[in-house]
Parts: sequence; C-alpha cells; structure tokens
Amino acid sequence: MTDSPLPRATQVLPAGQWQARTAKDTVTAGFDDRHRRRRRYTGESGFSFLLDLPEAVALRDGDGLLIEGGGVVLVRAAPEPLIEVRGQSAEHLLRLAWHLGNRHLPTEIDGTRILIREDHVILRMLQGLGATVARIDAPFNPEGGAYGEHNRHTGHRHGELHDHGDGHVHAH
Repeated sequence: MTDSPLPRATQVLPAGQWQARTAKDTVTAGFDDRHRRRRRYTGESGFSFLLDLPEAVALRDGDGLLIEGGGVVLVRAAPEPLIEVRGQSAEHLLRLAWHLGNRHLPTEIDGTRILIREDHVILRMLQGLGATVARIDAPFNPEGGAYGEHNRHTGHRHGELHDHGDGHVHAH
C-alpha cells in the first residue's frame, strides 16, 4: 500500500484579507515554527498538510494557508516566553525601542509596550535604562524589518556590511 501525498499549502493569505471563520482547521505554533518555507503541519482537528512555499515566510497570527484543491488553514501564534517592556513616557519607550533596534532583535511593538524574546543580557540592559520589564507568556508577532521578514534570528545575515550609525561599520 502506498501513502498518498500530503495536501500542499502553497499560498499565504494575509490576516484580515480572508474570512477566518471559513477555515477547515487551525495550526498554532510559536514564532520559530511559523517562519518556514517547507514543513509538515497537523492542525488541531487532525488535518495534515505540507507547507510548500517558494521562500521562507514569517506567518502571522490570523494568516491563512491556502490548500491546493480547496480549503484554508488558519494560523495562530502560540504563547511563548517573552519580556514585556514599558517606558516611563512615550519618549522613553521610543529610546528603548531605539536601543533594541540597534541590536537587531526581533521585536513586536504593541501600543504602549514592546515585546521581545527572553534574553537575560538584554533584560539587564533595559533595567539599566530605566524600563519597566515583566516576564510574560504571549503570542509573538515581531516586526518584519526594513528588509522584509528576515527577523527570525537576533543577528544579521553573514557577509553583510552593517553600520550602527555611530561610525562603527562591520560585517557578520
């Protein structure tokens, strides 16, 4: 007996541009498991399929995966350990965001707070800058960055020159 091939999801439907209530199943995953090009998933109702995209994409909470032959699977962001960062004022929060951006950390900006992954070194830096920080579990949907969705890792791609804006230029 031969196994039949898995149905393939070959297109991402951005959140808000399709009706989530029509989904045939739901996949819930943390950010690393939502930043993929090709991966097998099994939905909460047992529907198995192969994500098969031309390039890696950071799937967002609420996105839909269009299945060849019909149907859409809803993507949900699973809660994961994060640090919630709050400033003493809007200006202070902007300064904290600048420091985080200068370190190229995957960061989610959410109204009056910033969410980042747990990192004890960054936590100490933020505390030293006067931030109010709290460890929380929440879904993580970091910003895509100026150069696309390449924010899965905390560093840059190797071989690229990088200018910190203070005269310090280097390659990774």
